[in-house]
Amino acid sequence: MATKLKNLSKYDEKKLSLKDDAVIGIIVSDWNEKITHSLFNACQETLLKHGLKEENLHTIQVPGAFELPKGAKILMTNESVDAVICLGCVITGETKHDQYISQAVANGIMNLNVVSSKPVVFGVLTPNDEKQASDRAGGKYGNKGVEAAVTAIRMVNLKNQIGKGDRKIGF
Repeated sequence: MATKLKNLSKYDEKKLSLKDDAVIGIIVSDWNEKITHSLFNACQETLLKHGLKEENLHTIQVPGAFELPKGAKILMTNESVDAVICLGCVITGETKHDQYISQAVANGIMNLNVVSSKPVVFGVLTPNDEKQASDRAGGKYGNKGVEAAVTAIRMVNLKNQIGKGDRKIGF
């Protein structure tokens, strides 16, 4: 669904909570810092609001979006986490650079999801310009950081439910 049709920050808060001992990692890109730090702040606030203890939140900053998968891998290798959220922003420029970076980051994050037993959440904006990025980082379309946090919580809960033998999950 296109972001224009849905606010990234809207969700049913009553259906969302984390277990007391949940541990979440956030990897955030410094490139396009104004945007990515807005994503981070919203993501962190949402996680804490739904029960994540501040001491159970691990954060890593990386130079750019291209480094997000490696940052996630480093965190997953060195810390026991239930999920990792990757936050970044790749804005279309005058060259095809954005296409190569976006594709590489998406593939890197997907590969981590396939080889790891832990969810790795794609919270990377790929807008055409800074205005579109701002609209998705706290502007008129909400904040992708909130959506990424909600996704992480839901995936952690999904993993926990399956482990308990639940047959109907998410209905």
